[in-house]
Amino acid sequence: MTSLATTVGDVRLRTAVLTASGTAGHGDELAGYGELRELGGVVTKSLAAFAWDGNPAPRVVASGEHMVNAVGLAGPGVAAWRTKELPALLGHGATVVGSIWGRTVNEFADAAEAMRGAEVVALEVNASCPNLESRREIFAHSASATNEIVEASLVAGLPLWIKLSPNTPALLDVADAALRAGATALVLVNTVLGLVIDVEARRPTLGNKGGGVSGSGILPVALRAVYECREAFATTPIVGVGGVSSGEDAVAMLMAGANALEVGTATFARPRAPWIVQQQLSIWMTKHDVTTIDQLIGAAHG
Repeated sequence: MTSLATTVGDVRLRTAVLTASGTAGHGDELAGYGELRELGGVVTKSLAAFAWDGNPAPRVVASGEHMVNAVGLAGPGVAAWRTKELPALLGHGATVVGSIWGRTVNEFADAAEAMRGAEVVALEVNASCPNLESRREIFAHSASATNEIVEASLVAGLPLWIKLSPNTPALLDVADAALRAGATALVLVNTVLGLVIDVEARRPTLGNKGGGVSGSGILPVALRAVYECREAFATTPIVGVGGVSSGEDAVAMLMAGANALEVGTATFARPRAPWIVQQQLSIWMTKHDVTTIDQLIGAAHG
C-alpha cells in the first residue's frame, strides 16, 4: 500500500502535495475542482494585518509558458479572512497553512499576532517583501532582516515556515539566520525576478514594471535551492515550491530533499493540477515499488 503522508517538523500532512500561496486564493476557490481534504494542505494567499489593494494594473502577464506577476499581495487582512474565508476552508475539511506578509518587522508581528488562535497548522512567513525600513530591500535578501521577521512572528505561537527567495547568492546564510531565529521549516522558493516589455507600447507591460516569474521553467532553480539547503541543513524540514506541474516534478523535488511540495502556477491553466500531481506521484511510487514518501526524501544525495 502506497502512502503519500509526510511530516514537516511536528506538522503531519495526509499527503506531501499542497497548494502554493497566491495560486489558490484566500479561501475555498478550488473546492469546485476537487476535495480540499484530499490534499496535504491549502496555503492561503499572503495576508497582512490590514486590508491591502496591491499594485496598479495590469498585474499579471503571460511570457511564453510562464507567468509574470506583480499583484502586490492584495488581500482583505487577517481579521476579515478569519471571519469570512477560513470557515469555508475548514468546512471542506482542508488542512490550512496561513501565509503572512508585512513591510516592516512590526507589520509581520501584527500579522502573526492576528493569526494567534486561528485553526491553521502552521504559518508560512513570506519573506519576499520589500522592507520599508531598509530602502525597500527584500527581507529574504538579508540574513539579519529575515532573522528579525521570524522572531517577530513567533508571537503567533504556531510552527513557522519561512518562505525564501532564490534571488540572492546568500540563500544559505539567510536560511541559517531564519532557523536560528526559530523557523521550523524552509519553504523554497518564491518567484524569480523578471520583466516583460510591451514592444508596441515600448514600455514594461506590468503596472509595477517588474514582477515575479513562475511556471515550469523555474523548477531547476527551486530544485537547486532545495538540494543545497538539504546539504547544508540535514535534518531541517523543507517544503519545495516552484515549477512543479507533474508527478515526476514532485518526485524530483522530494529527491532533492523536500519533505513536502507545493503546486502553484500550474493551477491557473489546470485548476485540478494539485490533485493531478498527487495522483501521478502515487502512480510513480507504485510503479517503482516505493511505499512511503520517506523513501524519496533526499534520495538524490546518494
